Amino acid sequence: MEASFLSLVPVIITLVVAVWARNVILGLFLGVFSGVLLLNGPNPFTGLRIMINDYMVAEAAESSHMGILILMIFIAGLVGLMEKSGGAAAFAGMMVKYIKGKIGAQLAAWVSGSLLFFTDSGTPLIVGPLFRPIVDGLKISRVKLAWIIDSTASPVAVLIPFIGWGLYSQGLIAAEYQELGINESAFVSYVKAVPFQFYSLIAVIMVPVIIIAKADFGPMKKFEDNAERGEVAENAQTLAAETADTKNTSKAKPIMVWLPLTIMLTVMFGLLIPMGFPMHMENVPSNAFRGSLSTGYILAAIALMLLMAHYGVRTLASGFSLYLESMSKIINVLAILVLAWSLGAIGKNLGAPAYLSGLVEGNLPAYLIPVVAFAVGGIISFSTGSSWGTYAILFPLIIPMAHQFDVPIYVCIGAVLSGGMFGDHCSPISDTTILSATGAGCHQLDHVKTQLPYALFNAACSAVAFIFAGITGSIWGLALGLALMLVGLFAIKNIIKPSTKTA
Repeated sequence: MEASFLSLVPVIITLVVAVWARNVILGLFLGVFSGVLLLNGPNPFTGLRIMINDYMVAEAAESSHMGILILMIFIAGLVGLMEKSGGAAAFAGMMVKYIKGKIGAQLAAWVSGSLLFFTDSGTPLIVGPLFRPIVDGLKISRVKLAWIIDSTASPVAVLIPFIGWGLYSQGLIAAEYQELGINESAFVSYVKAVPFQFYSLIAVIMVPVIIIAKADFGPMKKFEDNAERGEVAENAQTLAAETADTKNTSKAKPIMVWLPLTIMLTVMFGLLIPMGFPMHMENVPSNAFRGSLSTGYILAAIALMLLMAHYGVRTLASGFSLYLESMSKIINVLAILVLAWSLGAIGKNLGAPAYLSGLVEGNLPAYLIPVVAFAVGGIISFSTGSSWGTYAILFPLIIPMAHQFDVPIYVCIGAVLSGGMFGDHCSPISDTTILSATGAGCHQLDHVKTQLPYALFNAACSAVAFIFAGITGSIWGLALGLALMLVGLFAIKNIIKPSTKTA
C-alpha cells in the first residue's frame, strides 16, 4: 500500500481512544483493527480473523517475542512474592536506624525507594507508610515524601535493564530492529541508551540535591513552610496502603529481599559470563540472555518461597499459590505487548514509517527528532497516564525514523523512555502518582500540584540536553542537563527563595 495519511489512522485511533477511555489496551485493539480493515476491506468478521491470526498470534508466536512474554511472567511472580512477603518492608525498615534529622529522614526515604527498584508500584506503598510517621514527627510535609517516593519508583525502575520496565521496552525495540535488519541485541541497545534517559536520571539525582541544598520552590515550598508550623498534611486522607498481608508479615526479614535478588543476579551473570557478558554483550544471543534471566528469576522465587516457609510467613503451598496468582496479574502488560507489536506490524504494512519520514524530510532538522519524541511522549503519557502505552505507540514510529535519518538511535530510545516518564510524573491519572499520594498519606491533587513544577523544571533541562545529544550523539548531554539543573536550583535558592521567605 502506498504511504499516505491513512497509514497514521491506526495510531491516531489508538491515541484518541486511549485518552478518551483512559484504557491503552482498548486503544491499541481498535487501532490495530482499523489498520486491518484499511488493508483488507471493511468486512469486520474477516478483519477480526486476520487481526488475530496474521498479527496477534503471529507476533506472539515469534521466538524472541515469546521469550519476552515468558520472562515477564516469571518476573511478575517474583515481584508479587516480594511485595506480599513483607520482606521489602523489613528491608526498608533497616534504613530507619540511619535517620538523623530532617535531611537524614528524606535521604533515607530516597535510598530505600531506590533500593526497591524491582517494584515500581510497590515502592510507594512500602516506603510511604514506613516513613510517614517519621516525617510527621520531624515536621516534613507529606507531599514532600510523596515526591521523593514518586521519584524513586518508575524513574529508577526504567533505568534497570533486567526487570519488567527494561525487558518490556526491549521487546518493542527488538521488533523494530528485526524489521530494519539491525543485528544488535535490544538488551545491548537498552544498556547503551541508559545514559540518554535524561529525565529519569535527573529526576533521581535532583532529589538529594534539593534535600541537601534545601532548595524547594513553588507550591512545595509553601507546604514545607506549613509543615514547619505543624501542618504536615493539608487535606489529609486516611488511606489504607498495604501491599503485604498483615498476618505473619511481622516475621519477615530483610534477607527475604537481598538473598533472592543476589541469587537472581549470580545465576544470570554465571550463565552469561562464559558467553562474553558484560564486556562483549553484542556476542550474547538475545534468547540466551532471556533464558539465563528466566532461570535466575525462577531460582530466586524458589529461594524466597523457602525463606517465607522458614520464617513462618507462609507455607510452601501458600507461597506457590501466591506465586501463580502474581503471575496472572501480568496479563494486562502481556496484552499491551502483543497489541503493540501488532500495531507496529500493521503500521509498516500501511507505510507509516515511510510517510512520516517524508513529512520530516526537509521540514524538520534530523537532530530535533529526539527532543520531538521526548515532547510527544510526554503529551501522550500525561493524557493516558501510561508510560508503557506511550512506549508501545512511539517506538514503532521513532526507531525507523532514527534509522532513516541516521540520528543516534540510543538518543532516540532514551528520548522515548524519558518522554513517557515525564508525562507519567505529571499526570494525575498515572498509577504511580496515585500510589505515591496514597503511600505518603496526602491528597492526590496536592501531590500533583507540588510535583508538577519540579517535573517541568526537569523536562526543560532534559529538552536542552536532547537537542545537544541529537546534534552530537554524545553522553555529555547528560552532563549538560545536570549542570542546568544545578545552576537552576542555585538560582532558585539564592534569588527566588529569599524573596518569598516567611517569618
